[in-house]
Amino acid sequence: MGRTIETFNNVKGGNSFYKAISHPSVAGKAKSLVGKLEKAGPIALYDPLGFFSGFDEFHDTSSVYFKDSFVQDIDQVGNKIAGLTAKPIDCFKDTNFGALFIVAFDVDRLKNQISHLISENYPVHSLDEMRLEGSWLTNTRQYLSAENFATNYAFFREKGGLSTRLSTVNYWSNYGAKSVTLNFLLFDQSGSIIADWSEVFKEAGAAIIVDSTYVRRKFGLPEFIGQLFIHVVGVKGHDIVKYALDINSSREQITTCTHDANAWPSDYYAGLPAPRKGENVTLWLQNSHPSTIPTGEIGINVMGDSQIIWLEEEIPPFGSLPLSVGELMPEAEWPQQFEISAGKHFVRPRYEISGGRSNRRMAHVNVERVDIDPHPGIAKAAAFMGKGFILPAPILPRELWITTVLPTPMARSQENLPIAMVGYAPNGEEVGRFNFGLLPRNHAKTVEATEFLSNASYGHMELMYDFSVGQEVDGWLHALFRYENLSTDHCAETSFGSHIFNTVLTYKDEPQSYSQQAPGLSTRLFLRLGEMGMETICHLIFPASTPWHKNSETLISLISSCGKKVAEIKIHIPCSGSRFFKISEYFSQADIAMAGEGAYIIIRDTTCRLFGYHGLLSPTGSFSFDHMFGF
Repeated sequence: MGRTIETFNNVKGGNSFYKAISHPSVAGKAKSLVGKLEKAGPIALYDPLGFFSGFDEFHDTSSVYFKDSFVQDIDQVGNKIAGLTAKPIDCFKDTNFGALFIVAFDVDRLKNQISHLISENYPVHSLDEMRLEGSWLTNTRQYLSAENFATNYAFFREKGGLSTRLSTVNYWSNYGAKSVTLNFLLFDQSGSIIADWSEVFKEAGAAIIVDSTYVRRKFGLPEFIGQLFIHVVGVKGHDIVKYALDINSSREQITTCTHDANAWPSDYYAGLPAPRKGENVTLWLQNSHPSTIPTGEIGINVMGDSQIIWLEEEIPPFGSLPLSVGELMPEAEWPQQFEISAGKHFVRPRYEISGGRSNRRMAHVNVERVDIDPHPGIAKAAAFMGKGFILPAPILPRELWITTVLPTPMARSQENLPIAMVGYAPNGEEVGRFNFGLLPRNHAKTVEATEFLSNASYGHMELMYDFSVGQEVDGWLHALFRYENLSTDHCAETSFGSHIFNTVLTYKDEPQSYSQQAPGLSTRLFLRLGEMGMETICHLIFPASTPWHKNSETLISLISSCGKKVAEIKIHIPCSGSRFFKISEYFSQADIAMAGEGAYIIIRDTTCRLFGYHGLLSPTGSFSFDHMFGF
């Protein structure tokens, strides 16, 4: 079940061919191409790059009469392609077929190689017939360049008083990009395109904001729920589209946020919390492809339970379906959690919690890995890497919030998780420790980390492996962190995975770097500013797997929407310490006013890798909280 095409490889990165054939702007061209092949049959299928099966997964060719298949690599001779035994291409005779279909882009070179087998004016079709328009391309010389497919999806809604605001910045300018163009396609819940537009951002570091209220007004749209497709042209350095996503309400006291969707569909996701009594957990299933998701393709099970409930409902191309997991699995209750059999049909989905004693809020699930197993090298590396893999998260000020942590198994091979948790005061002093022990896959164990703080107002926690109780670990340690306002019951949650932090020694690709090979020993984080009375909050953590610099040298810069620095301060965070602050504590109202609408913060440190969380706080006590993104 599900798709077999490889969308992402942790060694090679993302698969540009996948993005090229599933791109929403070429769906019509692909349909036209298949129609031409239907009329031209019988067809000789030439698959020199092994692309046919992937193409067929998204664009059904069952109506095409393929008479024979051919390959270039002799190791592929005899394999089945379109149900036909593949032959070497030099056996091709153009008199036996109505046309030749070369399953490749930039086909001229491949066509020239076999020109001696093809008579003049012989009909040849290829994937070049479904190319994007030239204005959508960054690299016109190599169609499948990753630069041509800097794309992503975002949950987008303007309905029932609920609005969505996407915020990012032209971070590609840090790598030499001069100007970027963002092409947008807005899909409604049925998968129909209801808006199509482009915006150009010429300034280095220019703020990029897409507000659903503005979009609805600009295009005269009815209320909508759906997804926004984003394609960036002119990128350099990064083919990943990152953003923060805020959801607000004009009718309720709602402030919630999540972040970019991770543009590569996965076989499985996990970290979906079960509802508390009175709550409803809605999983938003948003089809990322130009073909229907059939019934029985999407499944959900309680973590550690082999019984999967399969969804008996189709999802149209680019359509959105809200799924109430409580109705699907009514016996499950927080702190149980679910995993999702997704079949590579959609990018990382969002979930929304409503009802009960707390406010409506939104968060995301995470990729559940199928390509990793417990690795003994991680335990061995601990002799050199100190704490090794660390998962840091804030413990928010105890006078306002309760902080709860739920470890989440996040690889299919994980049967047990040997985990410990250490609490730290802002000055880096250890203030508490909790040993989870060897957690089974189906555990439902939470801990209130607030209890670690003793005399401190706030601090942070670090989850790490406890090799004294188990050594079958894989480095993909995740957890869900839930924050609840003591006075208003407003709630926010976020989840993330572990990394090795701040050691010059490397293990595999850790400490992770955004743009170069490991180790990543510097910080550049984006922090959007709240508007309309919203206070921006930030929690910066200085985790270190081994002893590092005594203090950070952290610059916090206030940037205008056109990318100009308005003000800057320097702060110092102790190693293994943290700093929780409101932006109004560091910048005056005059500076913030001078920065103007769309202003943002850049947090930069060239001496260490910090980890950050951000949120918005309203005067009524509603708030949002999620981890920040860097570039």
